[in-house]
Amino acid sequence: MMKLQQIESLRKELHQHNYNYYVLNTPTISDYEFDMKLKELQALETEHPEFFDPLSPTQRVGSDINATFQQVEHQYPMLSLENTYSEEEVQDFYNRIKKLLHEDVELVCELKYDGTSISLIYENGKLLRAVTRGDGKQGDDVTDNVKTIRSIPLYLQGDYPERFEIRGEILMPWTVFDALNKEREEQEEVLFANPRNAGSGTLKLQNSSIVASRKLDSYLYNILGGNLPFASHFDSLCAAKTWGFKISEAVKVCSSLEEVFEFIHYWEEERKKLPVATDGIVIKVNDYAQQRTLGTTAKSPRWAIAYKYQAESGLTRLNSVSYQVGRTGAVTPVANLDPVSLSGTTVRRASLHNADIIAGLDLHIGDMVYVEKGGEIIPKITAVAVDQRVLIGDKVQFIKNCPECNTPLIRYEGEAAHYCPNENACPPQIKGKIQHFVSRKAMNIEGLGVETINLLYDEGLLHDVADIYALKVDELSGLERLGEKSAQNILQSIEKSKDIPFDRVIFALGIRFVGETVAKKLVQVLHDIEQLKTATYDMLIEIDEIGERIAQSVVQYFAEDKNIELINRLKDYGLQMAVSEKDLKPQSDTLKDKSIIISGTFQYYSRDEYKQMIVQHGGKNVSSISSKTSFVLAGEKMGPEKLKKAESLGIPILNEDEFLEMLDV
Repeated sequence: MMKLQQIESLRKELHQHNYNYYVLNTPTISDYEFDMKLKELQALETEHPEFFDPLSPTQRVGSDINATFQQVEHQYPMLSLENTYSEEEVQDFYNRIKKLLHEDVELVCELKYDGTSISLIYENGKLLRAVTRGDGKQGDDVTDNVKTIRSIPLYLQGDYPERFEIRGEILMPWTVFDALNKEREEQEEVLFANPRNAGSGTLKLQNSSIVASRKLDSYLYNILGGNLPFASHFDSLCAAKTWGFKISEAVKVCSSLEEVFEFIHYWEEERKKLPVATDGIVIKVNDYAQQRTLGTTAKSPRWAIAYKYQAESGLTRLNSVSYQVGRTGAVTPVANLDPVSLSGTTVRRASLHNADIIAGLDLHIGDMVYVEKGGEIIPKITAVAVDQRVLIGDKVQFIKNCPECNTPLIRYEGEAAHYCPNENACPPQIKGKIQHFVSRKAMNIEGLGVETINLLYDEGLLHDVADIYALKVDELSGLERLGEKSAQNILQSIEKSKDIPFDRVIFALGIRFVGETVAKKLVQVLHDIEQLKTATYDMLIEIDEIGERIAQSVVQYFAEDKNIELINRLKDYGLQMAVSEKDLKPQSDTLKDKSIIISGTFQYYSRDEYKQMIVQHGGKNVSSISSKTSFVLAGEKMGPEKLKKAESLGIPILNEDEFLEMLDV
């Protein structure tokens, strides 16, 4: 027991030192003393493995064991904020909420950190889970990686709720970002565009020891949970600070619009002195009761808005224009520039988007051009310094032939981009289609990254996506950077992909305009590949959310013999080319002829699962309330507008329990 007490005492002491250093920014011992204590703890834990604790300070160094990320559904959807670059729109926001509330309102202003959104769940004072934003409904469980971030407490202190969720941003400090890019440049690797991308990529690494080495930071700003003991957002932040969380000092309660603008103006310059990236100010209604009254839209809360600072601009020389070809054949012009510093990063390239943009700018090689970062992320040329034209070169003319395969480019009516139509023989298009096919949301084939696909293509082993299923261990293991173990893992993942559902197979094919949602809509009505092949334009536009452009694209895709041949090969390899019988078979006709709308968040099943239930019991999902709506399936936080409309039309509102009882589930 003495050893256990010694271990627990050291753990408690080291947790406190971590908090002092990374949150309070006031260390009380030297780095050397800290390291010695950590080594002492490591030795004791090695000697007594029976006392292992996954939240020990020794576990913050991470592990080199690879692991896949599990998808976790958010209890509360992670909504995005409405953005504005205009002070007038901030005033409109303020006037709008005052009009809706019919009472005085306090606002909280805080810095908008430019990082990766994270959701942290704590139970009984311990970090239980860390989940990325994902698509807002569900994200990746990155707990092991987040445990390496020293500013995120593994254990809490003080008087905290039994269970709650706190959200914020994971950030890569500028110093770490610069050092990382310098290292990548020396290794002739592609540089990260900005700290947000670098931080996001780091958080998704499957080697938490590398994550630990990159010294990510965090700021937390939103607490969620049942029966929280706070009346306001600001009170919750003050409490979270006492529990051990890193909460920004740049937070101010404002009782007037003038105070809001003072905060905005002050931080426009001051934020550039901070060690991490920011791109604006978030303005929130302080009072929780008022927040609930205002509610949310499908995408964002009505009680908050993000004011984003205008992008920083720089003047530099245009040296040349190169052209990139994407998987759809779209050709993107890229300006190659003299290096210019913008928002803490060095910019050497900027997108020119399309031929119309080039013509509108009247670009010449050698021009001095103004470059800015849209939202401080994507560099773009906004204007030419015509008065500085001296000894300029040729006028920039958009190319007429593909830079990769020399095929004449085409431009579809109503579109700004030029395309290379040679999709079956243009290398970047072929490789891009394969990269899309193996991606996580499509066939989820692990081990086939960009470099590996390029290598397999160059070696003549991949000509299209069907060739993936003909790969052999000896072909892969003999390639550079691939051993037999890696080859076997790739083939196992390829084999596993044969169980991917039909709708994701359709998405993976890369049919133009057919994303995840459209693919799901198509297979809900057209249950197998034969029905999709033979579907007419008129049949397709009758499907919910399938418009003219999508219908034309689908018909055109299946009219191509080469695409039919590809699908037949994939079918022969065993991919799912039909909706499973289980999903097709109706469980009852309880909801026959009923049109049902779903609103809110749910406890027992996800929204998608409830939609599937409705279909399986003979009902139809609809997206908006009308007099023809049979009833509303309502969870927590049902949209106030939908509630108001349903009540005005006298449409029944069922909760989860009532709905499941109706279906006898």
